[in-house]
Amino acid sequence: MKQQINIAANIYKLRKKKGLTQEALAEKLYITNKTVSKWERGAGYPEITQLSALAKILDTTIDDLILGDRYGITIAGNILTDYVKIINSYPEKGMLSTIYSNSKAVGGCVPNTAIDLAVIDKNLPIDAIGRVGDDEGGRYVISELQKYGIGTGNIVIAHDASTSYSDVMSIRSTGERTFFHHRGANSAFSPKDITIGGLNSKMLHIGYILLLDEFDKEDEEYGTVMARFLKDVQDAGIKTSIDVVSDSEGKFAEKVIPALKYTDNAIMNEIEACGIAGLPPRDENGNLITENIAAAMREIISKGVSERIIIHCPEAGFILNKKGEYTYVPSLKLEEGYIKGTVGAGDAFCAGCLYGIYNEYDDETILRFASAAAACNLSAEDSVSGMKPREYIFELLNKQK
Repeated sequence: MKQQINIAANIYKLRKKKGLTQEALAEKLYITNKTVSKWERGAGYPEITQLSALAKILDTTIDDLILGDRYGITIAGNILTDYVKIINSYPEKGMLSTIYSNSKAVGGCVPNTAIDLAVIDKNLPIDAIGRVGDDEGGRYVISELQKYGIGTGNIVIAHDASTSYSDVMSIRSTGERTFFHHRGANSAFSPKDITIGGLNSKMLHIGYILLLDEFDKEDEEYGTVMARFLKDVQDAGIKTSIDVVSDSEGKFAEKVIPALKYTDNAIMNEIEACGIAGLPPRDENGNLITENIAAAMREIISKGVSERIIIHCPEAGFILNKKGEYTYVPSLKLEEGYIKGTVGAGDAFCAGCLYGIYNEYDDETILRFASAAAACNLSAEDSVSGMKPREYIFELLNKQK
């Protein structure tokens, strides 16, 4: 399917560049203009015997006709099912807390970020890569991805492990949540599951470092398997970005720093960024220490990130780019009662960042767009159903001015 989409876009683009109408191109190929129209709509594609003549007419090669420029985003990494429970409070040991509601939703970097991007822009090609089990959870996640037109052909179905899942306890009044996670099939996901040469995306985003066992393993030459993988992706001409998880073991420096040298854009929260730099993100009263955020960003950039480090937290978003330019954007002001849950808010922010980077927005616009995307997410209890299309997000931003 992806190859058909590429051919469709390339035929249209190259035909226009040559100044040919569909009828004129059809005449040169001795076919009907309806056939050319079908190709350009992605409803079909040329026979192998027609490719040589078509490429010659359009002044290109067969490879470039089929592949063309890289476009779209591939999201790789954790795939799981979230079982979300809305509770009145997080109880102390031995105490009881009321569960107000139960729901099931997709979870993890891949479904959350991919679906958010698909909702933001339905015309953006998105592929998902990861592992699920041969079980109800795996079938559920794949079907949800397919509903949004996301490519799932590269998702591995494991027969020796169950689909990963998290029990998410979300406090009704604040949206704060706690996760109990079963690694499952994700623990076996590795670079062997990804054919880099078969990717035609402009960008590949992978998450989460510290929750991908095979990628987090040590590599003698590159430090970690993730670092080696990201270098291979960059060598293929694909822009890389990473996300991190706030793992309780806190091995941020050990597992993340080796990957930074081969990362174009690093996206993470204040805990993860300051964990890499060995600094506290907040004071004893829970207030953000912005000086430490800035210091952590400088440390991360110094480790080799080639474009920008992006940090998000409830109060604001921050960017430090390779030029040394620092950008700060406060979070949107939301009316009381707006927040229904915070599950997937970080992934929604990440999706907004990726969309901005993909479309070459300036750093301030990237942060503002990502902040509004995260705000959309907060309007729903699950990880994806609150997201809105790009036009709505910009309208939300305009209302904040």
